[in-house]
Amino acid sequence: MTALLQAYIPEIYMGLSSLLVHKLRTLLTMLGMIFGVGAVVAMLAITAGVEKEMLSYIDLLGVNNIIIEAKEAVDRNELQARRAVSPGLTFRDYRAIRENVQGIELATPRKRFKPMKVLPKTTAEPPVLIGVEPSYKEIQSLRIVEGRFFTEEEDAQSAPVCVLGESAKVNLLGYEPAVGKYVKINDTWLQVIGVMAQQAGADTDVEGVEIISRNNLVVAPLNTVMRRFEDGNSYLKDEIDGVYIRVAPGTDSIETAAVINAILAATHKDAGDYNVTVPAGLLEQKKRTSDIFKIVMICIAGISLLVGGIGIMNIMLATVLERTREIGIRRAIGARQRDIVRQFLTEAVMISILGGLVGIAFGMTLSQVIAAAAGWSTVVTFTSIAVAFGVSVGIGLLFGIYPAVQAARLDPIEAIRYE
Repeated sequence: MTALLQAYIPEIYMGLSSLLVHKLRTLLTMLGMIFGVGAVVAMLAITAGVEKEMLSYIDLLGVNNIIIEAKEAVDRNELQARRAVSPGLTFRDYRAIRENVQGIELATPRKRFKPMKVLPKTTAEPPVLIGVEPSYKEIQSLRIVEGRFFTEEEDAQSAPVCVLGESAKVNLLGYEPAVGKYVKINDTWLQVIGVMAQQAGADTDVEGVEIISRNNLVVAPLNTVMRRFEDGNSYLKDEIDGVYIRVAPGTDSIETAAVINAILAATHKDAGDYNVTVPAGLLEQKKRTSDIFKIVMICIAGISLLVGGIGIMNIMLATVLERTREIGIRRAIGARQRDIVRQFLTEAVMISILGGLVGIAFGMTLSQVIAAAAGWSTVVTFTSIAVAFGVSVGIGLLFGIYPAVQAARLDPIEAIRYE
């Protein structure tokens, strides 16, 4: 290894000397590699950020889960037209699914309310109240950081208890321990028995499914919500507005969702007043979209690298022409063709290496600027840096071969005579 380095040190020194003689030309040649590598790093950072964000959203839904959501009507007329055909999402639907669909491990209906008033008062956005069964904790893989989740007995007794999301707890009760304290939702006081861990990721909609942020949520037993909270227009609304289902390990959630959809289509008479979402199917679809997006971005960035490589070839051909006498003298005093090839290849690769290093810094900075300006999530990975740098060095080597071979093929006598 030491002998190999010693053999290349003269070429490296000569290459640096040659590049420094024409600083501006070297810099202009490097710009193609800088922009190309920067584009590759930035594009891969964007695709990695999109993929990470997508995976976090799918994770919130649960890869082994199936989610049924009632579609909200645009206005009262649309709601009345739907009810003439379909009763909406009901407990009867829930029981039919539990009784007729194989492979369901856990399930719970959901009833959601947006409170008109909340005590203690808060200037922040009021929390959303949902009623679910205790199995919701396992279905959503909730982590309780304070207190506990409610039990089957508390649900059966319609106990006035609740579990708060982290933001709801802070907005309503501050940073002190919340267990044992009370919050008033509309006209009902609920005792806080637990606090959920902070949820990573922001609120979003994925394929028509509203992901409710657990950070600003009040979770109460389903029977408590159904019996203690009244809605004057409830006779037109869905009896329940959602169902969360977890399939057993080894069960195909996509096939299970197809069976569920068939059952609901029959009872709802194709009214189109519900959505059945399979996170596993969404994940597969999003991955395909992400892969296509990544390929397109890499191709666009690759064009920049290709232009940089052409620039290297162009400048190296000009360098060979300028240094024809030098090449002839070196050949006359004993330099072999492979020595000339190695010398010019070293210079080409050094341009690409220096351009690649600066391009990596440029790409990381560009990804941060894009994240700040567009609000996108970007993730610069070691893989993206290694790929961009490796491609830049490879392009320098590839586009440096032809000029180096042309230099090595020069006739020594004619080269010395060249003016």
